[in-house]
Amino acid sequence: MPAPAAPEGAADAFRGRLGLAERFADILADTGVSHGLIGPREVPRLWERHLLNCVAIADAMGDGPIIDVGSGAGLPGVVLAIARPDVEVHLVEPLLRRTQWLHSVVAELGLSNVTVHRARAEEVAGSLVAPIVTARAVARLDKLARWCAPLLTPGGRLVALKGHSAAQELAEDRAGLLRYGAVRAEVTEHSCPGLSDPVLTIDVEFEGGPAVGSAGSRTKAGRGKGPRRAQRARSGVGGSGRGSARGSAGGSAGGSGGGSTRGSGRGSGPNALE
Repeated sequence: MPAPAAPEGAADAFRGRLGLAERFADILADTGVSHGLIGPREVPRLWERHLLNCVAIADAMGDGPIIDVGSGAGLPGVVLAIARPDVEVHLVEPLLRRTQWLHSVVAELGLSNVTVHRARAEEVAGSLVAPIVTARAVARLDKLARWCAPLLTPGGRLVALKGHSAAQELAEDRAGLLRYGAVRAEVTEHSCPGLSDPVLTIDVEFEGGPAVGSAGSRTKAGRGKGPRRAQRARSGVGGSGRGSARGSAGGSAGGSGGGSTRGSGRGSGPNALE
């Protein structure tokens, strides 16, 4: 089954790199299905459910580098690498068949900013670290915290793509986050052209980190400019805590807000964990 045509707005979402995104969509619809990385029923909704769903978080990645844990079909890692050529992306995936496929995808698309690692997250801890670690459809939040916290530089963030139950999962896994050193957590809404519903992430900030080695040098380019927006929603895990203070203009969990403000230093706020 061929990949569907890119929807209106996809060119803006991918910032002039729509051609690469379309080639990736074709690969997903072909060998992505035959290799069991996505189901055949996913092909008609590749753009909204997968490609645009992932590119919506591109502006939340800062200057990188980024580690994508459990990369699987390259979602979100390959999508982020296409949209953000200024950012170094590391795909961490333990299964040989999947890493071989990822290597072929990276080569076919000519993505010089991507490195594929065949390993579990626990196996690269101490040798691979970054300010941002992301994951999509890998595990619940408490398990992700255990696997991803050792990969973060001090003050780094786990950005986990989640569904509509993100706020509930955050509330239920709060104790696990504290156990692994999280100091702040919140649900964030992201949007981009061509996407009808917002994408939800749970953003978790960790105060400490191993800071051993590096996933790569930060690029000199700043955060990309684009027509996306991210809105903060309060997580319902309020209290005081230590770490970077972030004011949120969001409403109740799952609702939309008017943007976000960030400040440095220790303090308390609606998204601090205690």
